Amino acid sequence: MSNPVLQQALSKIRWRILPFVALMFAMAIIDRSNIGFAKHAFQADTGLSNAAFALGAGIFFIGYAVFEVPSNLMLHKIGARIWLSRIMVTWGLVSAAMMFAHDETSFYILRFLLGVAEAGLSPGVVLYLTYWFPQNQRGSAYGIYYFGVPVSLMVGGPVSGWLLETAQFGLTGWQWMFVTEGLAASIIGVFAFFYLTDKPRDAKWLNNEEKVAIEHELEKEHLQKANKGPSSWRAAMINPVVLYFTLIYFTIQVSVYGVLFYLPTRIAELLGTGIGLKVGLLTSIPWIATVIMLYAVTRYADRKGQQTRFAAIMLALAAVGMVGSTLSGSLPLVILAFCVAAAGFITVQPLFWTLPTRFLGGAAAASGIAVIGALGNLGGFLAPTVKTWAEGYFNNAHAGMYFLAGTALLGALMLVRSARAGRKPGQSVDAALSVKASS
Repeated sequence: MSNPVLQQALSKIRWRILPFVALMFAMAIIDRSNIGFAKHAFQADTGLSNAAFALGAGIFFIGYAVFEVPSNLMLHKIGARIWLSRIMVTWGLVSAAMMFAHDETSFYILRFLLGVAEAGLSPGVVLYLTYWFPQNQRGSAYGIYYFGVPVSLMVGGPVSGWLLETAQFGLTGWQWMFVTEGLAASIIGVFAFFYLTDKPRDAKWLNNEEKVAIEHELEKEHLQKANKGPSSWRAAMINPVVLYFTLIYFTIQVSVYGVLFYLPTRIAELLGTGIGLKVGLLTSIPWIATVIMLYAVTRYADRKGQQTRFAAIMLALAAVGMVGSTLSGSLPLVILAFCVAAAGFITVQPLFWTLPTRFLGGAAAASGIAVIGALGNLGGFLAPTVKTWAEGYFNNAHAGMYFLAGTALLGALMLVRSARAGRKPGQSVDAALSVKASS
């Protein structure tokens, strides 16, 4: 990174692209997780059981998984500007349509369609950023993209809580919440069509020298990937390293969505109140801690070239935080535990995505990243259902969280193993991973 023109180009790219894709991700997380805030009011109005609600909350990921690979291949073919805009507009409309859910069937259908509409957003952005950032800058770039998660939950929690207490124009609070937050995503999607740029060569806001510098750097990396990784989208889908990363990502998503769907309810139980503005404000605290951790750790890991090691540490911290949230009835201690858990399972994700993008390029990157995202996100489908099952089977209100924590710890151990396999004396763990990926 001694080339000043390259540094200048990357600085412009960071400021132009990263805040906007973080905003897109923030809207996606709000529309995925606001069902957790609506849980009690929604069930009271529709008569859904806990089991039916858990299934509906998770069925989103079935639609998401089925259409993930085709969506990413379409993005690679026609460009991110058109495809990411399409994703946002359609998922916003489906999310707004949740106001019409009135029974189990309509709830299941709309949650499935929401997954179909949103399929490809996150893996699409992961792929999109490989068109702009070289490997040694990608961890911090993904870190800023993942700011969308804590920021959305800091802002979305209080806003969702406030909307739940607001009944206007003949709509209940939960209906008003879905309409407002869904249409906001569609509006941003329309703006994305005019704002995003597909690749550096198309960027009018870069000068010719900057375009040449960034494209030269990325082309060198592309040639290295061509020699190391799978050469086609079909080969990527059955590559053993891709499948191993998929298992790791699955464990991450189990921990993420188990906590996302659980946090508002847990805080409300300790307060002895319903979910509203006060609960929304308290649930924003862990996400403030997450923003700090996310920024510091991803930058440090990039600087040291130790993304794998820090990914394992963060996922292990998530497990510790989840267990800690069950050990006390004290609200401050529970919030502290959730701070640790949230910082862990959010920060691990941008670090994780630097690993498969080291050896996946072109169409292979489009399909490989999508496979990891599609199958890995099935952890989000299983998490609410398995959590509910474990609590009933063991007749223990905390058994579900213990299961989620154990899954996160397993993922941390798999990350450690991925780096140690084939490691030579004196070789860094991340260098070992690159060698393993190419074998």
